[in-house]
Amino acid sequence: MPTVWPIVRTAFPLGLPLVLGGCFLQGATSFPIAGAYFPGWLTCLFVGVISAILFRALFLALNIDSFLSLRLFTYVSLGSLVGLILWVCLFGA
Repeated sequence: MPTVWPIVRTAFPLGLPLVLGGCFLQGATSFPIAGAYFPGWLTCLFVGVISAILFRALFLALNIDSFLSLRLFTYVSLGSLVGLILWVCLFGA
């Protein structure tokens, strides 16, 4: 039975440039908030979570929430949708 070590020894140096390719500073989006730099994806994540909470409040106010069969999936999907749309609008090509 062959050992895994030769495979890891070969695959690690070949895969390392692919992993480290995302570490360029020129492509990293960040926002200065209260003196600290927050990455763009974290900002979009925060906006997505807040929008999911607001959708929940809106659906409860309109009595739509009781008709949803998969509530968790619905609110996670709506929050993800808002976060991804914000990402494309702010950082898309």
